[in-house]
Amino acid sequence: MTKAGTTLAAARSPAPAVRLPRRRGFELALIVLAVLLCVYGYCAVGLARTGTVPPGALGYGAGLGGLALVAHLAVRLRAPYADPLPLPIGVLLNGLGLVLIYRLDLETPHDHAAPAQLVWSTLGIGLFTVVVLLLRDHRVLQRYAYVFGAAALVLLALPILFPAVNGARIWLRIAGFSIQPGEFAKVLLAVFFAAYLAANRNALAYTGRRLWRLQFPTGRVLGPIVTIWLLSVGVLVLERDLGTSLLFFGLFVVLLYVATGRTGWIAVGLLLAVLGADAVGRFEPHVAGRIEDWLYPFHTIDAGNGPNQLSQSLFAFAAGGVTGTGLGLGHSVLIGFAVKSDFILATAGEELGLAGLAATFLLYALLVERGFRAGLALREPFGRLLAVGLASLLALQVFVIAGGVTGLIPLTGMAMPFLAQGGSSVVTNWAIVALLIRVSDSARSQYDGREAP
Repeated sequence: MTKAGTTLAAARSPAPAVRLPRRRGFELALIVLAVLLCVYGYCAVGLARTGTVPPGALGYGAGLGGLALVAHLAVRLRAPYADPLPLPIGVLLNGLGLVLIYRLDLETPHDHAAPAQLVWSTLGIGLFTVVVLLLRDHRVLQRYAYVFGAAALVLLALPILFPAVNGARIWLRIAGFSIQPGEFAKVLLAVFFAAYLAANRNALAYTGRRLWRLQFPTGRVLGPIVTIWLLSVGVLVLERDLGTSLLFFGLFVVLLYVATGRTGWIAVGLLLAVLGADAVGRFEPHVAGRIEDWLYPFHTIDAGNGPNQLSQSLFAFAAGGVTGTGLGLGHSVLIGFAVKSDFILATAGEELGLAGLAATFLLYALLVERGFRAGLALREPFGRLLAVGLASLLALQVFVIAGGVTGLIPLTGMAMPFLAQGGSSVVTNWAIVALLIRVSDSARSQYDGREAP
């Protein structure tokens, strides 16, 4: 063969596969570090409160480490190319949440939530392991899009049949056992939105009528997804679960923008959100009270009735300063009944300070960024939209909760991912991390000369 022929044959031959490092050892090292940090926090609380290391410190560390190791082995076996950061971040945030709840339990002897939260964390990591082991290809979920959409609506509607708790109908309470179905519904709706938009992205982007700079799709294309979204949000409004309503609205707008690439949807979404918030605030007394607390956080003090929850939260953040008072040495328990759920971030802000709070937000930001990275690296649209949707759920939830407890926006009554007391929330968040692990494995395996299994 001539030299020219050899050169032409080499040019036509496929490029060699890129061998990517699996980085499972790096993941294991980060998990060990996360567990050690959580055990250190647990011991710090005991030393600050009683002057001795808590007797259960060894068992706590062994339990959390054992669960994390099982999850790591599942990833090593079934998702060897997965991103090494989401699992250690989840372990660290979950462990920190257990430490904060245990710390608050010491001030509420009549209400110990840490043991129950540990059980729910075990179930969450168990679900993570099952998803990673059994879901070999995330694209399978696309086949059941309408099943997931219908199941989400059923889960959202069930609490209407049960009494309201703290002004909202979001709980199912049976024989002393309670769950929050909306937490599971958000993942199902994310799958449905991603599947529908992936199948109809071209019609959504290039058909319909143009109004000013925005291309509106035809009703036949946009109708099903808008119907599902309106039904879900309408049910949540009836249940006075406005935080989750805002979360679903944000998810819908973000995925619509990602699917079509048209920034006009962001503007339309913000406008509708403002109009909807104004209407609900005018006609719903429960929401109007929260808006008044947001606008005038110290009005109850001025009226001689003492500080309300939001003002106590602001006092806690102020008392923490830059470095915090130290674990176990704050007074955020004065916030009241929601200190372990909605306002647990105030405990972190007071006892870990601005530095610890910033580190916590960076962990959330890194988890969200890795989800976006995995989605954008995929070639197929469903996985891309699914990863972006799940990461957006975490980002929106952190923003809504952090904004509420710091006075940036009105309170909405949601659980901080992994940190706050709430079994349904922690189980759901571990399911989200598992799906992000699966998507990231598929994304990185593309560059190793093979497709996802």
